[in-house]
Amino acid sequence: MSIPGDKPFQPPKSASPTEPDFRILIVDDDPALRRTFPHVLAHPGRSFDETGSIAEAIVQLEQQHYDLVLLDYRLPDASGLALLDWLVERRRDEAVIIISGEDAIDAAIGALRRGADDYVRKPYHVAQLQRAVEGALHKSALEKANRAMSQRLKASERLHRYLVESSPDLIFTLDAEGRFSYINPRIKPLLGFERSALMRRPFTTLIMPEDVDRVCSLLTQPSNLPGESFNVELRLRRNRGGGLDDDGITVSLTGLPMLTQSGSARNAGLYGVARDISERKRAEEIITFQAYHDQLTHLPNRVLFKDRLELAIAQAQRRTGALAVMFIDIDRFKLVNDTYGHAEGDALLRAIAARLSATLRRGDTLARLGGDEFTILLPDLNVPEDAEVIATKILDALAAPITLSQDEYRATVSVGIALFPRDGDTAEDLTRHADIAMYQVKRSGKNAFRFFDPELNTHHRERITLENDLRNALLRGEFELHYQPQVSIARRQIVGMEALLRWRHPALGHLSPNAFIQVAEELGLIGEISRWVLEEACTQLASWRQEGHVGLRMSVNMSPLDFDKRDIVSSITECLARHALPPGQMELEITESLMMNDTADVAAKVRQLRSAGLSVAIDDFGTGYSALAYLQKFPVSTLKIDRSFVRDLDGPTTNPIISAITGIARGFALDIVAEGVEQPEQAEALQLLGCDVMQGYYFARPAPAHEALEWLRQPARLFPVH
Repeated sequence: MSIPGDKPFQPPKSASPTEPDFRILIVDDDPALRRTFPHVLAHPGRSFDETGSIAEAIVQLEQQHYDLVLLDYRLPDASGLALLDWLVERRRDEAVIIISGEDAIDAAIGALRRGADDYVRKPYHVAQLQRAVEGALHKSALEKANRAMSQRLKASERLHRYLVESSPDLIFTLDAEGRFSYINPRIKPLLGFERSALMRRPFTTLIMPEDVDRVCSLLTQPSNLPGESFNVELRLRRNRGGGLDDDGITVSLTGLPMLTQSGSARNAGLYGVARDISERKRAEEIITFQAYHDQLTHLPNRVLFKDRLELAIAQAQRRTGALAVMFIDIDRFKLVNDTYGHAEGDALLRAIAARLSATLRRGDTLARLGGDEFTILLPDLNVPEDAEVIATKILDALAAPITLSQDEYRATVSVGIALFPRDGDTAEDLTRHADIAMYQVKRSGKNAFRFFDPELNTHHRERITLENDLRNALLRGEFELHYQPQVSIARRQIVGMEALLRWRHPALGHLSPNAFIQVAEELGLIGEISRWVLEEACTQLASWRQEGHVGLRMSVNMSPLDFDKRDIVSSITECLARHALPPGQMELEITESLMMNDTADVAAKVRQLRSAGLSVAIDDFGTGYSALAYLQKFPVSTLKIDRSFVRDLDGPTTNPIISAITGIARGFALDIVAEGVEQPEQAEALQLLGCDVMQGYYFARPAPAHEALEWLRQPARLFPVH
């Protein structure tokens, strides 16, 4: 007969937690009998469906998976065996119990041979039917659990094989003789070998000869107990065109000894996972090198030099030997940077480092401390004159010119020398005394060497003297302000004055802030000096206003340390109030480096100053940490273009940096002042670039207040006539 619904079997959907444990399909043409089965077979977790024909049964079987089919032997449209054959052909796993009134034993045997699980005759005994159903369902449950376990095992095996075969690590097993019994495909890209070429070959074939004994000892030591893994770093050789290279790669090998049937790991084999850590090792080497070497010259840095010097001192003390430390500074190096640029300055440093290295003995150490400073350690000296010979060789080696930007530049150095044990017995003392000796050379004309002389410790004496004099300078009234005008080219007027601090030192004459401000900051005197400057500038501005110059703006430089004071805003506004000065006529100049400090605190103080009506300018804009984000956080009013950018202007040509600064100023609605204008061509170029307010030697040098008053009275004197 033709069986409808002849379609491939579709696996049943996963059961939800609310579905029954067992589904039973009753196929019988007697409706009354069909209704008795659910009653006599009722049990928690069982559900029943019923149908009266083979065709309807197939439809239901295609839509639903059943655990058991109770099948009548004879049905109106076909024999029950037809449905049994349909189930077998499609490899369905439903259990089938044939229920029939046939008495012939052949019918029962035939049904069982064709795949039925049991045979119950009509009229059936309830107990017999229940036993048959219980047995069939129990068997079905066992088969279902077995299939699920088998599927899980297969899935686990597939996952395991996938992970092993696609792992970026080299995974392998060794037999009891240490030969490869399995290798994953990673061997090809990692070491260049085909898997088949290494099977049954010893693992030691791949190990670098220098590592073989160490690794073999580890693999065979008794501490490698069953179930306990170990880890070791080693180098594996790569296949290079049929041969093995001598470089190899570094791997981290994790090994797990195999268990034998007796439970022992000895000579049983090994599971191994080798991870390529070559890049990590190279990175570690780079990091270590950078920690102890200068990145520009690749010479030892300060840390490594100190370590070697301390070791050399300890060895010299044991042998009652001598050594020398040289401190070398390149003469006029700042001039090279300013003239040729930092790239050429770096090239000069590398060239000098190479020449210095060529003069040294084996065992000597040349280090770069930073900037243009080098140090040399000369261990195992026989006599002090040995250091003098090497110093002479250094000066001679630098006599030949060095090419910078196609120019021949003759570099010179100043060399200070300190001897152990005469000049100190610690690394710090020897380095410091060599440094002092070097400065003595600087003061004496450069391009020479000199041994440390305790009697001529000029540098330290000058520093101590300067510190003492600076502490008394305010009390003695030695500070004064000079003023440099800020002029508007378009209006041909003086629009502002910058107050510049000068120190009338009784012995050294007029000193600019560069000579003492850093010392004042280190001594904690900067706050007191800043208050004096502000007070003096306000006094002078009030005096000029009385002369009728009421629109003049005064600019005062602020130290970054001033902003550490909590009362900076109130102290400034109170000073203005004491002199009856409008806040808008006072401009405070801050540095870009200040904005890199505690930006939240500094920005808050700048906002308070601006809210009080004061102007705030960024001095030397563009030379430090300029960033648009800071201009958004700091409500400044003026950008001052640094003199280094102005210096490059030699005519009405476009300067991209100044153009960018003027563009930024326009975008933020800020004023611009150009510093360091010394030539008429610079002033003309700045005008073309959109900068109107300037200051510099082209107009006037900083001068005392009485000269500045004459400029205010006759501003035309500041504008040369072309």
